[in-house]
Amino acid sequence: MTRIAAHYDLPAEIDTKHLGAALAKTARAGDIICLYGELGVGKSTLARAFVRALCGADMDVPSPTFTLVQEYEAAEFNIVHADLYRLEDPEEIIEIGLEESFAEAVTLIEWPEHLGRFLPKERLELTLSSRSNGGRMARLVAHGSHWENRIEG
Repeated sequence: MTRIAAHYDLPAEIDTKHLGAALAKTARAGDIICLYGELGVGKSTLARAFVRALCGADMDVPSPTFTLVQEYEAAEFNIVHADLYRLEDPEEIIEIGLEESFAEAVTLIEWPEHLGRFLPKERLELTLSSRSNGGRMARLVAHGSHWENRIEG
């Protein structure tokens, strides 16, 4: 089942952070959140806010651009933040252990289009896009029933 769950206007960076924190409050082990959007649109900003909402406001959350994956321990589950921009072959996710995180951790994936056939069927797609006024727009699409009734409102 695929359905558009929500659209959000994000006029300022703080609004992107609020959306990340709000998603964190609904997160459950096994959630996969795919972050789409052009370079510089706010994917890492949203991911940092998500991690800090569950691990503490002072948590250092570096971009995993070069390491590909960063892992964080939250109270109820681990959070895996992946940046697949530099991924050359989708098979590499097996080598870096990303596929293993899908069942037990909350997995945030920037540049999920690089996963190819490994893109999980049950996922939340969050697409950020720039607006002419300098703000952002977020579109959330739930794939599968895993996110049903959690992101409405």
